Amino acid sequence: MQLSFSFIIPVYNRPDEIRELLESFLKVEGNSQFEIVIVEDGSSLSSENVVNEFKPALQISYFSKPNSGPGDSRNFGMRYAKGNYFIILDSDCLLPPHYFLTVSNFLTYKYTDCYGGADAAHDSFSPLQKAINYSMTSFLTTGGIRGKVKSIQKFEPRSFNMGISKKAFEATQGFSKIHPGEDPDLSQRIIKGGFKTQFIPNAYVYHKRRISWNKFYTQVKKFGLVRPILNKWHPKSEKITFWLPTLFIFFVLLSILFSALVNILFLAPLILYLFFILVDSSIRNKSIYVGVLSLIAVFVQFFGYGLAFLKSTFYIKYLKKNPKQQFPQLFFD
Repeated sequence: MQLSFSFIIPVYNRPDEIRELLESFLKVEGNSQFEIVIVEDGSSLSSENVVNEFKPALQISYFSKPNSGPGDSRNFGMRYAKGNYFIILDSDCLLPPHYFLTVSNFLTYKYTDCYGGADAAHDSFSPLQKAINYSMTSFLTTGGIRGKVKSIQKFEPRSFNMGISKKAFEATQGFSKIHPGEDPDLSQRIIKGGFKTQFIPNAYVYHKRRISWNKFYTQVKKFGLVRPILNKWHPKSEKITFWLPTLFIFFVLLSILFSALVNILFLAPLILYLFFILVDSSIRNKSIYVGVLSLIAVFVQFFGYGLAFLKSTFYIKYLKKNPKQQFPQLFFD
């Protein structure tokens, strides 16, 4: 089958980010071989003028629609795209020049109907962005589940950097209206539909994550609320590792309690773990300051996710509450 590619990018009130992303497209090798579909999701700050500036140099289609969430906006873009293979990006990403050829060459060699890639921190990112990126992607914090594990059959691509064939999209009807969580939900439905997923090495994007500590906490809190809902929808996807952030919270609290009541040495395992993170992040980011910020990011991530996961598990798994009624903020109508 001859593959033709369409990049699908929803945007909501982020014209500056679309400009940066399209500027990175100008440097992508083979940029005449694909189209770009921008879907404005009911924004009050339109990106249309920005998109028009790039139309002479790139094959771009622009659509504007009422706000219905990123998942539904991606579905909209895939319905109107001309290609038969869709590459989905978040608007806060940048592409390295080799990205498209890496993906297209890999799929030619080893085709699957869905793939995912990693996210990375660009040298130009702020120390906060680099620290949050480290916390979200490091093996020491997440085990590499966001794109470091080269699992062929069970890998769950994330929508900041994933591809899906038109055939798989039509078979699954695309993303659901939960957010966040629409991407692992779709990945599970793709696998259930008999399609294969894979991780493509070196097909990474630079994921900016323009967020503050407060926004990061809100984001990971939503991740924690969503996971028990996804476990209910897809029981075979449930893993004991989803409990690790919650267990980390108890580990921290018990370490502090026993160090105060019994012996200060009870803090040693926690201090050793944090030391490894500090050293690893400092080396990877070539900055002790980023290493220190990474420690804060780990606590924000684990406490935000872990507490929300515990709360959602209680309501969804044990009280059998309806997810949409219990957590309406996670769903679009």
